Formats: sequence, structure tokens, C-alpha cells
Amino acid sequence: MRALQVRWPRIGRVAAGVVLAVATSSCASVQTTNPGSIGVERRQQMLVSQAQIEQGASQAYQQELDKARSAGKLNSPPDLLRRVKRISARLIPQTAVFRPEAPQWQWEVNVQETPELNAYCMPGGKIMVYSGLASRLQLSDAELSAVIGHEMAHALREHTRERVSRAYAQQMVLAGVAFVAGAGESTIDLANQVATVTFQLPHSREQEQEADRIGLELMARAGYDPNAAVSVWTKMAKTDQGAPPQFLSTHPSAGSRINDLQAHVPVVMPLYRAVRH
Repeated sequence: MRALQVRWPRIGRVAAGVVLAVATSSCASVQTTNPGSIGVERRQQMLVSQAQIEQGASQAYQQELDKARSAGKLNSPPDLLRRVKRISARLIPQTAVFRPEAPQWQWEVNVQETPELNAYCMPGGKIMVYSGLASRLQLSDAELSAVIGHEMAHALREHTRERVSRAYAQQMVLAGVAFVAGAGESTIDLANQVATVTFQLPHSREQEQEADRIGLELMARAGYDPNAAVSVWTKMAKTDQGAPPQFLSTHPSAGSRINDLQAHVPVVMPLYRAVRH
């Protein structure tokens, strides 16, 4: 697993120290989502803009679509595509609870034929589900909704933007240079950074917990039994023999994950029952 590399212009040591202090003080503390019933309220430190990250994500996602299409693997099998689109269509309106503008994002939903166990949602609502995840784990619609809702939660919380910001901050300290809002944008390949974050760098336990909990609420509000989130992670854990599946390599799963989900199912169960009855 390689570190995220950021190319910065060279400046003098004294100037670097001054600019670093200015940049650190200008780091934006934001509340990306409303807490919802599940109560996620952590503020996040951001060094790059949402617009920059979404632009990079759009480019990275298109690159993935092009690769899958050229290999004849995009949106196959068609029955899985129909399932994922149907489930996503029920989940997307529920995102308004956490971000009122999110249902109007330019959502894209695709699947890719591959034996890998993986799924992701890039910033701005760019969803991809790998066929191996559904077929090898024999996921029900409710279990698929847990996975998709979890990935959508990463986008809602802007975890990619946060992780890129953290990587930039680390590079500033190591290189003795700093990021100034709007400076050096031409030297930053954000599409590459987004792809690296999505496919190679793991989420923090804190981010994973937030995605688990928000995803749990999304699926409950969409009318999917939240207990399915527990079953899908139980299935996933059983596949971790030898090398972990790709999904777990970028989504570290602590032993407490299932326990945390079980503890929060009662919080969202009334939301599920309100939809089902």
C-alpha cells in the first residue's frame, strides 16, 4: 500500500514555515451532514474544496467506466444492474435527511462484472458494485442495500475529501511546504488522488463507523430491514481467509463492527417499521 503523493512547488524553508502556519490556521472546519436519528455529529477539517474533489471524482469514475467498457465488463450481468439501480433509487431520496441537496446530486449507478468482492461510491454519488460481491456472498436486496448505503454514507460525509486533506497536511509537514487555498491547483492531479484514496488507502475506523451508522439509517428509511447490515458483514468476515477480499482491504473491519451495528439497529428500527406498516 503506497502513500498518497502530492506534488508541491518548492519554496524556501523560512517561507515554508510561515506559509504552513497560515495554511494550517485557514483549514476549514465543516459539518458535512446533519446528524440524523443515528447522531453522527463530528466536525471535519478540510484543506481542499468539495468542488475540486467532485471534479476529480468525476474524472476518476469515468476512467473506471472506460476500462470496464473496453473489457466488455460494464453493466454486466444486466439483472444485477437492475437490482442495484432499483435499490439505489430507494436509498437516494433518504440522503436528504443528512444533506438536503444530496438527492439532486448527479448520481450515477453502474455495475462491473468481476469476481472481486468490492463496491464504492465516489464523491458526488458515483456508485459502482462489483458482481462478485452479490454473487459470491449471495446477497439479498436488503444486504445489498446495506453495502450501497454504507458506500453512499462515505460520499455524504465527504470522507474522500477529508482523507485527501489529511494526506496533504502530512505532506506539508514532511516536505516543509504548505497548501494555500487556490494555490498550486495545476500541480495536483485530483483524479489520481481520488482513485488512490478509493482503491488503495483504507478508511479510518472513525470514518467506517460513521458510514456503518449512516448506512444503517439510510436502509431503514428506505424500507430495508437494518438487521441485514449485520448479516452482510458477518458473511464478509467469513471470506477473510488468507488474503482479505478487496472490499475489506480498503474497508478495515474491527471485531467490534458487528457489535456496533447490532447496538444501533434498535435506534433505526422504528424508521423501518414506519415505512413497512
